[in-house]
Amino acid sequence: MKVMQLLPELNSGGVERGTLEIARALVAAGHESLVISNGGRLVAQLEAEGSTHLTLPIHKKALSSLWQIRPLRRLIEQHQPDIVHVRSRVPAWLTHFALKGIPAHKRPHLISTVHGFYSINRYSQIMTQAEKVIAVSDSVVKYITDNYKNCLPQDIVRIYRGIDPQAFPHGYQPSAQWINQSFKDFPELENKFLICLPGRITRLKGHETLINLIEKLLAKYPQAHAVVVGGADPKKATYLKELEETIQNKGLREHITFVGHRSDIREWLAFSDVVLSLSNQAETFGRTALEALSVGTPVIGWNRGGVAEILSHLYPQGLIKVDDQESLYKTVQTHIDSPQEVAPVTMFSLEDMCNQTLDLYQQVAQQAK
Repeated sequence: MKVMQLLPELNSGGVERGTLEIARALVAAGHESLVISNGGRLVAQLEAEGSTHLTLPIHKKALSSLWQIRPLRRLIEQHQPDIVHVRSRVPAWLTHFALKGIPAHKRPHLISTVHGFYSINRYSQIMTQAEKVIAVSDSVVKYITDNYKNCLPQDIVRIYRGIDPQAFPHGYQPSAQWINQSFKDFPELENKFLICLPGRITRLKGHETLINLIEKLLAKYPQAHAVVVGGADPKKATYLKELEETIQNKGLREHITFVGHRSDIREWLAFSDVVLSLSNQAETFGRTALEALSVGTPVIGWNRGGVAEILSHLYPQGLIKVDDQESLYKTVQTHIDSPQEVAPVTMFSLEDMCNQTLDLYQQVAQQAK
């Protein structure tokens, strides 16, 4: 098979990671893998792993992107993929128009992946207009069936995102060198019960909830300490300043540590005593929660979206009613009073995700056009 995946750019994020993982699986299985994007820092890795990258500026939500329809059509005609897999709305629209100019019998099969809870409108509906629509969780399946009646239930295929259990092995512990360096960089973390909130600094991630939780916990547990793992985009500098002022005003500067953007997320998840998932909106999957559980760290999160699906399967005692601050406090308190065990994770593997996606490609490629 020859599969062409389309996405805006190849810098960082869940869509990008998924694209690389499927590309790698295609090459390993002896298929041909092509990726079209505006480029980015992951292109070198993609190419080193055996895929071909074709650069086309299909990343801008602007009318000028329509100029890319003809070049995209030429690339499709030149490479003649069996499957075109769109992973984002602008590339999906450009593909839609590009395919219209190709005779029906010469068109590749079209697959899309709905990675997000997109706004409900005509613009987003394009993601549900493919022969098969991959949804990354049951929450996304429900979202599509509730909001996009044009998409037949039998055309939606739920394929959970997956992680490599070897990259996040159960019981993993950071090296002594890493721990020593972390205590050197952040001496306030030593001998503390570490409560980790991973994710970039945005209003969505629940930082205010974390601040209130720590303030309440300290009255009884002086060893409670929050670690925020994630950087702030320059556009979010005002929000970060706002958070820092709140922390200062509450006298919590010694009890909440911001470690910034990190490439050693596995170490921080394993090093923490508890990981929180407090997003103000439902997440479509919840990869970080899964990574934490995979290394054996308990996760406590709101009962909604993909995170709730992961927790209900793997760690139901970490599920709490949405926005119930008292329940959050009591659940964290339970974890401080008596450390909890997390069973080894046997679901949501990267291998399953890749096998199910490649099986779907095979199934669709064998159908008559």
